[in-house]
Amino acid sequence: MILTVTLNTALDITYRVGALRPHTSHRVTEVTERPGGKGVNVARVLALLGHRVAVTGFTGGATGRAVQDRLAHTPGVVDALVPVAGSTRRTIAVVDTTTGDTTQLNEPGPAITPAEWSAFQGAYEDLLRSASAVALCGSLPPGVPVGAYAGLIRTARTLGVPVLLDTSGEPLRRGVAARPDIVKPNADELAELTGSHDPLEATRNARRRGAHTVVASLGADGLLAVNAQGRWRATPPRHIRGNPTGAGDSAVAGLLSGLVEHLPWPARLARAVALSAATVLAPAAGEFDRATYEELLSRVAVTGDATAA
Repeated sequence: MILTVTLNTALDITYRVGALRPHTSHRVTEVTERPGGKGVNVARVLALLGHRVAVTGFTGGATGRAVQDRLAHTPGVVDALVPVAGSTRRTIAVVDTTTGDTTQLNEPGPAITPAEWSAFQGAYEDLLRSASAVALCGSLPPGVPVGAYAGLIRTARTLGVPVLLDTSGEPLRRGVAARPDIVKPNADELAELTGSHDPLEATRNARRRGAHTVVASLGADGLLAVNAQGRWRATPPRHIRGNPTGAGDSAVAGLLSGLVEHLPWPARLARAVALSAATVLAPAAGEFDRATYEELLSRVAVTGDATAA
């Protein structure tokens, strides 16, 4: 079983409009609602790839119940969310169908009490005992310590479970110092962490801070991975236009599935890039069309050197 952690779970709501214009009313042409938060999106993609996944994090209120109701109808995904008194947040994505651009509105999430955080840590440790890998994903809700991911990484490492970290800001800085197996920042997050805007130098800098492997997301330009075995670059076969919400989460699913399947790094990166691109073309985060994914996978370009990191 693969475990994904989403401390700030959400109900993702996507609106599609013909053209998004400020200061005007809009007629919504389509609405979709999905359980969300980065780790939930990762879990949904992993399940579509055939992996059994457990989702943990916090859930509360009417929105939390809606998330859990929908998770119950997601094949391959086990609901291991921990209840809290506060209400799960909502995220709103407004897609302009004319331009393909997306405007995102993210609520902050419920305030977590010390007792709720302690209960989560106990549940997390229990889940790790049957996990083949764990992904720690997304923002921290109010009340959760800024060093939370660092502590969760140390717990996983003590139990011998590989860890992938996908977050930003101070939680990323502290998490990297706890030596996760993989970190997956985007270019802006990596620059904020290291002070360097050169992707190769920044990935090397992040490794020196503690991460075993750094996979930098370069948006439409694909992924760059650096570790002790070498460095590789994977790029999609064409420029993809659509809804980018969840594309990075699909890349995480590709990396995590490749880890538990013991794929070589070039194959992991090709899968991650193809899944990410296929998700951009899908109507909602955490989804992809298999035929589109397989067509993209066959044409992803991977270059690199397995000896020069």
